[in-house]
Amino acid sequence: MPSLKETKDRIVSVNSTRKITSAMKMVASSKLHHAQALITNMLPYENSLEHILKSFLAAMPDIDTPLTLPHKSVKVVALVVFTSNSSLCGGFNNNVIKKMEQTIDEYKAQGVTSFLIYPIGRKIAEKVTKLGLSVSGDYTSLADKPNPQGCQAIAEDLCRKYLNGEIDKAELIYHHFKSAGSQILQCRVFLPIDISDSFMSDSERDLKSTITSEKAQEYLRKNREKKDEEEVQVKPLNDNFIVEPDIESVLCQLIPQELNLMVYTALLDSNASEHAARMVAMQTATDNADELLKELNLQYNKGRQQAITNELLDIVGGSVNN
Repeated sequence: MPSLKETKDRIVSVNSTRKITSAMKMVASSKLHHAQALITNMLPYENSLEHILKSFLAAMPDIDTPLTLPHKSVKVVALVVFTSNSSLCGGFNNNVIKKMEQTIDEYKAQGVTSFLIYPIGRKIAEKVTKLGLSVSGDYTSLADKPNPQGCQAIAEDLCRKYLNGEIDKAELIYHHFKSAGSQILQCRVFLPIDISDSFMSDSERDLKSTITSEKAQEYLRKNREKKDEEEVQVKPLNDNFIVEPDIESVLCQLIPQELNLMVYTALLDSNASEHAARMVAMQTATDNADELLKELNLQYNKGRQQAITNELLDIVGGSVNN
């Protein structure tokens, strides 16, 4: 059994660690709120643009654009992988890395031998270097400070290489942010453009709450559904577009914009998912520290009571002998 001094020192140490994890949880919660605001401001434009573009492509099957036509054979695959620059976010980074390795193994089974990785985040960049895979560029700064300019550079580089035949397919691997308590790992085809691929609508997201418990999430979801039933339904977007000057010119402008937004949306999703995962991890660590402190305080009090009892027995025994 440890001495009273050792138990006391451990209580002080655990209490100090608990203060750190509690502070990190509050910081992650604040950053998550900011990330949710960025997604909220961007989603309506992204969803409308995706709807317009895919409506054009579906309504005009005779029009072929180079970025929608798949290559005859897939030999080189580009993967844009999103992780974080720092740790202490649970299995967030490990899940993405495992998904990347699984995707590479699946392509290797299909005969693909060459891969080009766009690592967004320091964790995936270090892992790709260890695996000896080809890396295109350094995008570690985007993981902490998402910006559309950096995403546009990635999208333009992928499109150029796809048109030149340097790559035959491109995919995005990231966490889709559904709510503070739910992040879905996704592997989404980037090139060639898939008309049937419909991105998760913003109605399936919870971009206001930072509560992670299942009961609280269920309560908020039911209240949100009840509120939505009371509100007047918005009319769907009219697909009868008047195109000027011609469909080809419009697609030449819409397709690059949509591809840029796909990368930017994935980056914002990954960023929000990272903060949510870190908030959950720090909350779990804080709860574990509270439980450990209870056990240590109980152990310390028992040890102190035992020491007092032993001293009283020595005093009583000494007085009887005298």
